[in-house]
Amino acid sequence: MSKAVTGARVLLGLVFFVFGLNFFLHFIPQPPMSGPPMTLMGALIGSGYMFTLVKVIEVVCGALLLSGRFVPLALAMLAPIVINIVLFHGFLAPSGLPVALVVLAIELFLAWSYRGAYAPMLKAKVSPSTSQPG
Repeated sequence: MSKAVTGARVLLGLVFFVFGLNFFLHFIPQPPMSGPPMTLMGALIGSGYMFTLVKVIEVVCGALLLSGRFVPLALAMLAPIVINIVLFHGFLAPSGLPVALVVLAIELFLAWSYRGAYAPMLKAKVSPSTSQPG
């Protein structure tokens, strides 16, 4: 099972690292968009920060997944991006939905594989820590 987890982690890391970097370096040509997909992308890019922020998060989290460091944190940060990718393709660009669903499946598989790291966050009631660091 550890080989499957490592393979999934590296694959997801490559997807986000490469496609995040492509936003900045333009080494993979992108097909032209029109209609509602272009309207949404235009708004995100036009905000001046949102699309750039998403792509920075993709690159950083992709690098974390590739390195195997802070994997649960990277997965948690990528989760809303993955959901938006699936919804974007589900509602606005259905031709990309199969790939988006594969990315979602890998994200869910990895989140399940690292579920122990999320257990403390999923408690209904937690008291703040009272101990001082150091």
